[in-house]
Amino acid sequence: MPDTLGDLAVEVRSKNAGPFWVTLELFMRDEAGYALAADEDFLDEDVVARLYGVPAEGVQIFRIPSLNVVKISFPRPVSQGGLRDRDVHAGQHHVPLAALVPPASTGSR
Repeated sequence: MPDTLGDLAVEVRSKNAGPFWVTLELFMRDEAGYALAADEDFLDEDVVARLYGVPAEGVQIFRIPSLNVVKISFPRPVSQGGLRDRDVHAGQHHVPLAALVPPASTGSR
């Protein structure tokens, strides 16, 4: 079975970035994993938009090679604590991102 971003990371997490934004963070184990996660041909604003049902124009991706970290922020579809908010702390938003399989993943960990 191929490795997912979650398999290749030390940690994948999500959190509130205020009542109107969500932030996702990929802390990759090494430079090779970071290279997969940071590859703009694999993970870009359009991919995040499809995963989370948000407009690509609102997605911000920050690639930090010195830390092997990719940070993604986007506006919350529903404001924190709103009537339709099902995850007040945005603590479970990381799951779709962690499940992505990079195209170069071999599955041999």
